[in-house]
Amino acid sequence: MQKTQKLSLAILIQAALISSAYANEQSEAKGFIEDAEGSVLFRTGYINRDKKTVGVKDQSSAAQSAIFKLDSGYTQGVVGFGVGVVGDASFKLGANKNASNNMIPRETLNGTDNAGDTYDHWERGGANVKARISNTDIRYGTQVLDLPVLASNTGRMVPEYFEGFLATSREIKGLELTAGKFTKNQMSEQINSDGNNLDSAVVWGAKYKFNDALNASYYGLNSEDKLERHYINANYKHSLANGSSLTYDFSGYHTEWDQDATTYSSTLGNENIDGRSNNIWAVSGSYNYGPHNMMLAYQQNTGNTGYDYGQNADGFQSVYLPNSYLSDFVGNHEKSAQVQYNLDFGKIGVPGLNWTTAYVYGWDIEVAGNNQEGKEREIFNQVKYTVQSGFAKDASLRVRNSIYRANSAYDSAYIGSTNEWRLFLDIPVKLF
Repeated sequence: MQKTQKLSLAILIQAALISSAYANEQSEAKGFIEDAEGSVLFRTGYINRDKKTVGVKDQSSAAQSAIFKLDSGYTQGVVGFGVGVVGDASFKLGANKNASNNMIPRETLNGTDNAGDTYDHWERGGANVKARISNTDIRYGTQVLDLPVLASNTGRMVPEYFEGFLATSREIKGLELTAGKFTKNQMSEQINSDGNNLDSAVVWGAKYKFNDALNASYYGLNSEDKLERHYINANYKHSLANGSSLTYDFSGYHTEWDQDATTYSSTLGNENIDGRSNNIWAVSGSYNYGPHNMMLAYQQNTGNTGYDYGQNADGFQSVYLPNSYLSDFVGNHEKSAQVQYNLDFGKIGVPGLNWTTAYVYGWDIEVAGNNQEGKEREIFNQVKYTVQSGFAKDASLRVRNSIYRANSAYDSAYIGSTNEWRLFLDIPVKLF
């Protein structure tokens, strides 16, 4: 593993020294103030989970947040320097005693974190510094990540933060190299800046655009004393007559857990499995014509545990797979199939309106301590409208509903049969 990390870093450094194959981003820097950007996203959010399992309480959470991002430009010169700030301020709406939806933090009680009453209001955030030479950026500090093996949760009120450094190099046209190391992880509902007790997470990867039709990527993660994970993806778009197209996508993860790692399976009595590992892969095909897009996907797990993520400070959104909605269909040995339809109303006269509906069915799930085959299914619907012009331009309302059911073998092993609603109103404001 160490050899792989050193090789990745060496390639990244070497790429930074290669003569640019295209425009030098740093040479176009206007200045620390001149290129600065600042924005605030005002978000009103509500999640309701109507639990259908007997004895399990319903869950609902509502809050108001302001998510801010301030980013300076780069100073001029061969090496440019800058700073940034990310953070959020929130307050709960109503009594809102529940905190089970990764929405609202709880106070410390008797020395135990997140055991007391929910906070009425809370603030979080941090700063970062950055440097750029040619087309290579290095940033250190508090960041929101979007990597397949280490991705911040952005699906709740406020984002998940990681603290550490990330280097991104685009010295060769079409190729992007990434390497980094993070030592803190703060989930969306946590006040503690290292609420997930991250020791060290090293990431590396590359993505390459062969041409307008074909893209491929690989990313790796080593979370110390927790897990090692690898991700690959290939995507090909084939244009057809009349403006239609077919898109083929393959993605997959390989994960090996260390002895101290936590998995869903370990909570079911498999904590003593030696050499816990998982392979999960998915293939999908999409047909697009005008406002219509239809996708079919198949996803499969192998190994001795499911694809568990977010349990070891490895990113609560690190599941870049097609069959991921309320359920991610990642059970041990699970197979799942999906049909999805998307309608872009903007192409039929209603700009900004979009509807997605999907049905996913999962089967052949192995559940610890149960000889019965686990099964699950989900009906998903989402409508989103984004204002196209006027004083409220770019404001959006997203309404999402999932109807999820699991059979008796799997119902208590995962999220349990649930009807869920999510409503999010986002109002972005550009400061400068």
